[in-house]
Amino acid sequence: MTFAPQGTKATNMPGMPGMAKAYEAWVNSKGGINGHKLRVLTCNEKNTANGAADCARKAISEKAVAVVGSYSQHGRAFMAPLEAEGIPFIGGYGVSSEEFQSPFSYPVNGGQPVLLAGAGHQLGRACSQVAVVRPDTLAGDSMPLLLNAGLKANKMPDANDIRAAEDSADYTPQAREALADSSGGKDKGCVTAVLGERTETFFDAFRRVDDKHKNPQISSVLGSVSQAVVDRTGGKESPFEGAYLTSWYPVSTDPLWEQMRNVISEHAFGNDAVDADDSGTQTTWIAYTVLNETMKRFKSGEDLTARKVARALNQSEPVKTGGLTPDLSWRYKDMRAVAGFPRMVNGRVNFQVVQAGRLVAQQGEQSMDMTQTLEQAPRAA
Repeated sequence: MTFAPQGTKATNMPGMPGMAKAYEAWVNSKGGINGHKLRVLTCNEKNTANGAADCARKAISEKAVAVVGSYSQHGRAFMAPLEAEGIPFIGGYGVSSEEFQSPFSYPVNGGQPVLLAGAGHQLGRACSQVAVVRPDTLAGDSMPLLLNAGLKANKMPDANDIRAAEDSADYTPQAREALADSSGGKDKGCVTAVLGERTETFFDAFRRVDDKHKNPQISSVLGSVSQAVVDRTGGKESPFEGAYLTSWYPVSTDPLWEQMRNVISEHAFGNDAVDADDSGTQTTWIAYTVLNETMKRFKSGEDLTARKVARALNQSEPVKTGGLTPDLSWRYKDMRAVAGFPRMVNGRVNFQVVQAGRLVAQQGEQSMDMTQTLEQAPRAA
């Protein structure tokens, strides 16, 4: 099963179930996986705890062997029922802390922690002071701590923490506060916003209140800003032109994504939600790659259960994802010592910049492993 919010007032991720269905069609067109036909169920998580719990219950009642490449902020609501039935949660988007804590979760990226610590590194080398605008939610409360870990690694002071309603239509007060914070004195000020789909709304307000054209460096993380958002807001003329971004994966134009692009063009034609540039779509592709590689390790035609799949993930050698991530393994010895995120096995972050309306790799910046930075970060209360 793959679940994600669709048609809500806050963040929507329709590309994730869309990618899952395209993967299903592609795999089955080649004869399935190891003697098994792949059957993918999808579920609208609705951005609510009830929606997340309903999707978990559906996975249980349909005897799903795994929940793969899904998105939910409501980790507690979906993880407990999945754990009780032994259903592995593979390659979630990484937006809930439970994904990095549950023994039945197998994350493929470092979630928000890695992106935020990476943003701290990126801004720490370019700015003298930073303001962070983030949702006034439980998930949002840990964001400044993680960003500050990256800033601290560059001997920078903590960012000013500006809270905002996740589904607000007007971010003018927060934009004014961020502009004031980023424009004090001669030094280079920077503003980072991590508001999911509302990041665009915030930077619209920010551009309007910046009437003196102070133009501080702006930044965000992939998921809050994407190629589609840059295209929709004017390409080269977009408010995101010049913005710094952190991403889990290589830029979407990298040849490593070619197979995914081919699958989308062949099996998701007509579904605009499945965008090869979208980090949700990309995460679902990688998560299904992990499932595929894991299932190939069973005997051909062997009866599969959720607990068997979880056991294989716990014990098997590292899984390759075609270079899109480091080889992934969730054995006890592969776990990192990141407080609050013990299941994290991939701390890699890539640095990008919006240039002439395109997300491109930031020149001179190699991908970095943020694990050590996060190991030194304080834990959210």
